[in-house]
Amino acid sequence: QVQLVESGGGLVQAGGSLRLSCAVSGTTFSIKAAGWYRQAPGKQRELVATRRSDGSTNYADSVMGRFIISRDNAKNTVFLQMNSLKPEDTAVYYCQTNLLGFVYWGQGTQVTVSS
Repeated sequence: QVQLVESGGGLVQAGGSLRLSCAVSGTTFSIKAAGWYRQAPGKQRELVATRRSDGSTNYADSVMGRFIISRDNAKNTVFLQMNSLKPEDTAVYYCQTNLLGFVYWGQGTQVTVSS
Protein backbone atom coordinates (compact mmCIF):
# COMPACT_ATOMS: atom_id res chain seq x y z
CA GLN A 1 0.00 0.00 0.00
CA VAL A 2 1.36 3.38 -1.00
CA GLN A 3 1.90 5.73 1.91
CA LEU A 4 3.09 9.30 2.09
CA VAL A 5 4.48 10.43 5.44
CA GLU A 6 5.26 14.08 6.04
CA SER A 7 7.64 15.34 8.68
CA GLY A 8 9.58 18.45 9.57
CA GLY A 9 6.79 20.72 10.71
CA GLY A 10 6.88 22.66 13.93
CA LEU A 11 6.86 26.08 15.55
CA VAL A 12 9.17 28.74 14.19
CA GLN A 13 9.48 32.50 14.51
CA ALA A 14 8.73 34.77 11.60
CA GLY A 15 11.74 34.98 9.30
CA GLY A 16 12.85 31.47 10.16
CA SER A 17 13.09 28.36 8.02
CA LEU A 18 11.76 24.82 8.01
CA ARG A 19 12.30 21.88 5.71
CA LEU A 20 9.41 19.52 5.20
CA SER A 21 9.93 15.97 4.01
CA CYS A 22 7.49 13.59 2.36
CA ALA A 23 8.65 10.00 2.30
CA VAL A 24 6.85 7.70 -0.13
CA SER A 25 6.72 4.00 0.65
CA GLY A 26 4.88 0.91 -0.51
CA THR A 27 5.83 1.20 -4.15
CA THR A 28 8.75 0.28 -6.35
CA PHE A 29 7.97 3.16 -8.70
CA SER A 30 9.91 6.38 -8.36
CA ILE A 31 7.80 9.42 -7.73
CA LYS A 32 8.09 11.60 -10.79
CA ALA A 33 5.71 14.38 -9.88
CA ALA A 34 4.47 15.65 -6.54
CA GLY A 35 2.97 18.65 -4.89
CA TRP A 36 2.69 20.38 -1.55
CA TYR A 37 -0.58 21.87 -0.38
CA ARG A 38 -1.61 23.61 2.80
CA GLN A 39 -4.78 24.27 4.71
CA ALA A 40 -5.13 27.00 7.30
CA PRO A 41 -7.97 26.97 9.86
CA GLY A 42 -11.24 28.01 8.26
CA LYS A 43 -9.74 28.08 4.77
CA GLN A 44 -9.73 25.78 1.80
CA ARG A 45 -6.74 23.65 0.94
CA GLU A 46 -4.49 25.49 -1.47
CA LEU A 47 -1.64 24.58 -3.74
CA VAL A 48 1.78 25.65 -2.51
CA ALA A 49 4.22 24.09 -4.96
CA THR A 50 4.40 21.36 -7.56
CA ARG A 51 7.21 19.53 -9.27
CA ARG A 52 6.42 17.84 -12.57
CA SER A 53 8.02 14.73 -14.03
CA ASP A 54 10.20 16.87 -16.30
CA GLY A 55 11.61 18.67 -13.28
CA SER A 56 9.76 21.90 -13.84
CA THR A 57 8.25 23.58 -10.80
CA ASN A 58 5.33 25.83 -10.05
CA TYR A 59 4.70 27.95 -6.96
CA ALA A 60 1.85 29.90 -5.49
CA ASP A 61 2.44 33.63 -5.74
CA SER A 62 2.43 33.91 -1.95
CA VAL A 63 5.49 31.65 -1.58
CA MET A 64 7.38 32.46 -4.77
CA GLY A 65 11.02 33.16 -4.01
CA ARG A 66 10.76 31.80 -0.47
CA PHE A 67 9.88 28.10 -0.89
CA ILE A 68 11.65 25.46 -2.93
CA ILE A 69 10.30 22.03 -3.85
CA SER A 70 12.81 19.29 -4.59
CA ARG A 71 13.09 15.53 -4.82
CA ASP A 72 15.55 12.84 -3.80
CA ASN A 73 15.06 9.98 -6.24
CA ALA A 74 17.19 7.55 -4.28
CA LYS A 75 15.06 7.99 -1.18
CA ASN A 76 11.76 8.50 -3.00
CA THR A 77 11.29 11.60 -0.90
CA VAL A 78 9.98 15.05 -1.75
CA PHE A 79 11.05 18.13 0.16
CA LEU A 80 9.74 21.62 0.70
CA GLN A 81 12.34 24.11 1.88
CA MET A 82 10.54 27.06 3.43
CA ASN A 83 12.50 30.25 4.07
CA SER A 84 11.55 33.70 5.34
CA LEU A 85 8.45 32.25 6.93
CA LYS A 86 5.55 34.52 7.73
CA PRO A 87 2.66 34.11 10.20
CA GLU A 88 0.32 33.70 7.23
CA ASP A 89 2.23 30.54 6.29
CA THR A 90 0.74 28.85 9.36
CA ALA A 91 -1.20 25.80 8.20
CA VAL A 92 -1.21 22.04 7.96
CA TYR A 93 0.99 21.08 5.02
CA TYR A 94 0.20 18.03 2.90
CA CYS A 95 2.13 16.32 0.17
CA GLN A 96 0.37 14.68 -2.74
CA THR A 97 1.36 12.51 -5.66
CA ASN A 98 -0.29 10.70 -8.54
CA LEU A 99 0.91 7.18 -9.08
CA LEU A 100 -0.49 4.90 -11.79
CA GLY A 101 -3.65 6.95 -11.97
CA PHE A 102 -4.29 7.11 -8.25
CA VAL A 103 -3.93 10.22 -6.12
CA TYR A 104 -2.30 9.80 -2.74
CA TRP A 105 -2.12 12.24 0.17
CA GLY A 106 -0.08 12.32 3.31
CA GLN A 107 -1.56 12.87 6.74
CA GLY A 108 -0.20 16.39 7.01
CA THR A 109 2.30 18.18 9.21
CA GLN A 110 1.57 21.33 11.21
CA VAL A 111 3.59 24.46 10.58
CA THR A 112 3.10 27.36 12.97
CA VAL A 113 4.86 30.67 12.45
CA SER A 114 4.82 33.10 15.35
CA SER A 115 5.10 36.85 14.88
